[in-house]
Amino acid sequence: MSTMTVEEIRLGLFENSDAPYGPARTARAEALGAAAEASGDGALFRQSLMGLIDAYEHSAERTRILVPFARLLQEYDRDPAAFTSWEVHSLFWRFKWVTGGILDSPDIPLAAVERWLTDMERRYRLAGHSERAVRQAEQLLAEATGDEERTDRAFAAWLAADRDSMSDCHACELNDQGRYRAVRGDDAGAIRLWGPVLAGDEDCLEEPHRVLAHSLLPLLRLGRSDEARANHLRGYRMARGNESLLRSIGAHIEFCALTGNESRGLEILAEHAGHLGALVDVDAQLDFNGGILVLLRRLKDTGHGDRPTVPYEGAMRTAAELYDLLYADAAAIAARFDARNGNSLKSDRFTERTVRQPLADALPLGVRSPALPIPAAPDRAAAASAGGDGAALSFAHLVERARTARRRGHPSARALWAEVARRAGADTPVDTADPELAADLLEFEAWTAYEDGAGDAAERFARAAGAHREAGSPSRAAYADLAAAGSAARAGAPAPEITERLAAAVRSAADLDAADPMRERRVALAGLAALRLESLLRHREQHISEDGSGEGAEPVDTVLREQLDAFVADRGKDRAVADPGGTTDVLAQAELFLAQVLLPSGEQDRAVALLASSAEHFLAAGRPWEAARPLELRARVVAAGGDPVAAEADARAALAHSAEAVEPDVLGSVRLTLSEVLMEREGSAAEASEHALGAAHWFDRAGLSAGPGARARLLLARAYADTDRHAEAAEVLHSALPDLVETYGGAGDEEVVRARQLLGGLLNGLDDPRGAAEQYLLAAEGTSAWEDPRPQASLAHSAAECLAEAELTGESKAAYLRALELWRRAGDCVVSEVRVLRSLAWLGLRYDSPPEEYERARRFMGEALALVQDSEVAELRYEWAETCSQLARLLDAEAPEDEEERSAASAAAEGGPAVPDRDIVLLDRAAGLFAEFGDAARHDRFNALARAAWTEHNRNRVDAAKARMTALVTELEEAAEREGEETAELLQQAREMLHEMG
Repeated sequence: MSTMTVEEIRLGLFENSDAPYGPARTARAEALGAAAEASGDGALFRQSLMGLIDAYEHSAERTRILVPFARLLQEYDRDPAAFTSWEVHSLFWRFKWVTGGILDSPDIPLAAVERWLTDMERRYRLAGHSERAVRQAEQLLAEATGDEERTDRAFAAWLAADRDSMSDCHACELNDQGRYRAVRGDDAGAIRLWGPVLAGDEDCLEEPHRVLAHSLLPLLRLGRSDEARANHLRGYRMARGNESLLRSIGAHIEFCALTGNESRGLEILAEHAGHLGALVDVDAQLDFNGGILVLLRRLKDTGHGDRPTVPYEGAMRTAAELYDLLYADAAAIAARFDARNGNSLKSDRFTERTVRQPLADALPLGVRSPALPIPAAPDRAAAASAGGDGAALSFAHLVERARTARRRGHPSARALWAEVARRAGADTPVDTADPELAADLLEFEAWTAYEDGAGDAAERFARAAGAHREAGSPSRAAYADLAAAGSAARAGAPAPEITERLAAAVRSAADLDAADPMRERRVALAGLAALRLESLLRHREQHISEDGSGEGAEPVDTVLREQLDAFVADRGKDRAVADPGGTTDVLAQAELFLAQVLLPSGEQDRAVALLASSAEHFLAAGRPWEAARPLELRARVVAAGGDPVAAEADARAALAHSAEAVEPDVLGSVRLTLSEVLMEREGSAAEASEHALGAAHWFDRAGLSAGPGARARLLLARAYADTDRHAEAAEVLHSALPDLVETYGGAGDEEVVRARQLLGGLLNGLDDPRGAAEQYLLAAEGTSAWEDPRPQASLAHSAAECLAEAELTGESKAAYLRALELWRRAGDCVVSEVRVLRSLAWLGLRYDSPPEEYERARRFMGEALALVQDSEVAELRYEWAETCSQLARLLDAEAPEDEEERSAASAAAEGGPAVPDRDIVLLDRAAGLFAEFGDAARHDRFNALARAAWTEHNRNRVDAAKARMTALVTELEEAAEREGEETAELLQQAREMLHEMG
């Protein structure tokens, strides 16, 4: 670097000042600093030191700031007159950073820190600065060392001192003031102080990033979990990948660990695993690792200590292994601070943090976060139900509750039997010779195997049926026989096996004693199951016939429909109500099944009636949780039929009746339906987002993050976008995209394209034009096979605009040209063509651009003008006016001094003869065209006329300029008397312009 010229160094410093903070910028700053020092140019050396200080301050090497700052301070003390006023201000401003940097270095004695603070106070006083920044620095020093009395005194002095040019920005001050409150347990006071930053009224380079992270736990402790969730989604998006915000990253990981979102915490850890090693800023390392340790301890406590996490020190580490390694490092860092400070404060705070307990059992976040497997543990509700004075009596009570729940078909039966099985295998006094209980446990094991998709579930049910018969419970045996037939069908068993098992189940039900109170129910269930399984077998045969292996069969749906019609009619004649041995709920199941058969055939009206009847019968049978299914389906059908009021009523009823349900897929489905219905009603997006959030959470718990989980997140993102929660919408949608692509069958699906388009718009609104362009381009690629080129053209156009905003001129030009080609291929898209051409004209153009660039711009603008000139179509006449106005600005921007040259340039743009003052002529024409659109183009017309007047003025035709502006003022004065505030504002602007013209 020592061979670099002064100009090369100066250019390098300029370029590096715009580079993202991080290792690359820091390394470049160090190299440029060495080259600048070797050059002997004092001003350049000072500039390089400033750049190096900035690079350290906004990185994980913040504590290295002392060396370059000390060099800069030496330069100042040696020759203060050499420093410009801006350099002096910059020096004193960075003094505050040094006091914080050395405080975070445990190897720098407190006495040295105090000397730096004293020197800062002396220099600030001599320079005439307020003591506000000094007292703020003192407060941070006192707080870090545990001197509460000095902390409070410095804090009060900080607030009492006047703000001046050395004071931190208001956002940063509020950050520290809120933390002061939070450390003292005043969560409400902290949130109140942080309010302007959280609301976006105060911000800076690192705010609200840090405040959003600081606010997470106080909000949870205050019970404001919705705000905490929103701040996590917003804040992590801002902090992600920023090494100067590793403390905030650690806070977001800790938040996930304490809200039942451990898998989300692991994802964030994986994204930042590269920072797990030793950092120069050991205090930042301690804070970052502290949040990670909370997560790892939580994983250990919940039985996931052997779960792989991330690679560290050359090997993949389990949660327990990584915890031990990071804890040892972090504890050693805390001990270094304690040795420096002369107390155990740092270690105490570290220990207190790592043992924090959850503040919420499961706070849904909306982003994709599949639940970790739940280790075997007693069911709380089941355990609480045992009761009794002794262990044996409690167990007997538990068994009776489990059997009662099973008879009722209650969702709690599964958890109760799980507790029975656990207790039966534990050291609890249990009569293991009870044959009835043994049969019950065999049946429960069979159901567990069935739910897990085990291939031997049918055999397990068969063994349970035999055990029930031996125990003298033929009714339970008949039920187990029926479950065996269903399990065989689910496992894809051969048709003869299914038929045999089904026949055995039907016989078991029919052979029950007439006095058995469950006989009628068993017969009804067997009959309905027979319809389902026989339909399945016919369906298999039909597929064989279609393959050429058999004759054509009667359509399965017709046969099944007739059979279900007969079943429903027969069972509906004389149904038992709210009787455990009755058939009311079986009738409800049959009605639901028949409705599902009818819907594909277009018989919506009857299906809707059947669904209503099914829900009523489930309710009459005392099974409201079952009523949620037909009500949810009915809501979807009537919504599609154009009756949103009825759909909402059904969806809300389904949600209410699902209160006792425990299956996460059911809970998710009901909430998703209600959310979809609400999104169709104006003004309901906020409530819709709540239900979509719940749906995504339950689908994740059900292992359905893809498919229904992705649809729920897409809906949640749209609801957030509709309620201006754009950062949250972007985070949710970004996490859902991989699943959406999988769910909808590829990148070219319309839903996926729309999702990317929505995300592109969100990111663009969040000042991320690069990210927005990427989504628009991916969406455009997804439409490449579509017959209509207009969607691809629109997406390419949007991508081009974002690329231009990101100053990626070459990429933007390519996207604009692609959009232009597609618009032309689509035909009849003149407005879009014209807008692309105008954008191409301005793309990359600057005042110092060479003549050939202006020539290119005029050519594009001329093409645009040719497309709309003299058109009689209103929309195109507006574009004609806008093109005239922009072409005039372009000609004026090029601004040749010679009148003849200017005339020739305008002629080249329009392909006609040279006309003097063509830009003014174009502005007058634009004003006339804008006038055709009345109030809608009032500002456009005003701007054209005002620009024409100023152009006259700039060409030293002052009288002509004033005449034009006077005429405009007169016109606006007359209009202001009959029009509103908008015209009055334009009048005020015109008067001010006229006054400036002299």
